[in-house]
Amino acid sequence: MRVIDQDKAKKGLAYFFYSGNINLMEIRIGTISNFYKRIGVAVVELSEPLKVGDGIHISGHHTDLTQRVDSMQIEHQTVQMAEQGQSVGLKVDGEVREHDLVYKIIEED
Repeated sequence: MRVIDQDKAKKGLAYFFYSGNINLMEIRIGTISNFYKRIGVAVVELSEPLKVGDGIHISGHHTDLTQRVDSMQIEHQTVQMAEQGQSVGLKVDGEVREHDLVYKIIEED
């Protein structure tokens, strides 16, 4: 089992939960800064790295969305990975709002 950074856990940036036979951990990786409803794209300000194929959970007062990252763009250029401090555009499966929190889902056996 992975040991999480205790400082992150105390600040609410990481937590564990149990789903069936799999332990899941979520780590906060960013915040929604804009949402383009017509095209279904959210702009995420990253505080941690993210790559195509990662599972994410977007959470807010009216939002609870879980999906895989299928595509990601920086300045209209498709990328496979983005680093901390970058802003990325993500195609999302539902409506999200500014200031919603974005978590990366990490599965553990």
